[in-house]
Amino acid sequence: MRMHWDAFIAAVQERGKYPSQQEAERASRVVMALLGAHLVGEVRAELAGRLPETLAFVLLNPLQAHEPLSPDRFIRATAAWIEGATEKTATWDVSAVLSVVADIAGEDLINRVLLQLPPGYDLLFGHPHPD
Repeated sequence: MRMHWDAFIAAVQERGKYPSQQEAERASRVVMALLGAHLVGEVRAELAGRLPETLAFVLLNPLQAHEPLSPDRFIRATAAWIEGATEKTATWDVSAVLSVVADIAGEDLINRVLLQLPPGYDLLFGHPHPD
């Protein structure tokens, strides 16, 4: 079931405590573009099917990554794409967006997403896994 744009952005805005909808939208677009570069095949398509159409398009047409980014480098890349962001604010942005993604994706899909990512992303999605 695809989540509607307004509901997704409202959830990110609430989770991230953003003063404006525009800030939640900007964070969502950047994080999805970076995440899309790390996911492939059926997992990426299934996740896109649950996102609002605008974000599904961003996820399916990602920025190109030459190698998988560690969680720290993912946060630094997010900070580089968001004007005025620091690593601290980018960590907040990434967690706000990915925790909403995790909620709508469900446990099974998120576990399959995490299998395609370097170790440590479970914390960014708000789904820590014991080692």
